[in-house]
Amino acid sequence: MAKKEFTFRGKTTDELKKMSLNELAQLMTARQRRTMKKGFTDQQKILLKKLRANEKNIETHCRDMIILPEMIGRTIKVHQGREFVPVMIEQDMIGHCLGEFALTRRKVAHSAPGIGATRSSASLSVK
Repeated sequence: MAKKEFTFRGKTTDELKKMSLNELAQLMTARQRRTMKKGFTDQQKILLKKLRANEKNIETHCRDMIILPEMIGRTIKVHQGREFVPVMIEQDMIGHCLGEFALTRRKVAHSAPGIGATRSSASLSVK
């Protein structure tokens, strides 16, 4: 059984890589299209320049950067608030933002209740 080839809005990955940013913007959703039409910020332009220069170990704070076809196969470290989390860019991620794949909130894991937190803990000695 042959593996189904990936397509984004009817275009293969190779066709997407050959497109200009304006042509690619026409395939995106309204929010991404508007962002690309306004132009990228200075920090996003620096990130694109690093990607096109094939730099290794790219770290960025640009969580709002739209994932473009030229990023496929690269690993970008995205800032999570305290540390940089490596994000491997795959074909399915085209059109999403980098921040969607580096979550900033963690699951809360509570330990045992403190003194005075429950009625039964009031009878315990403080020692």
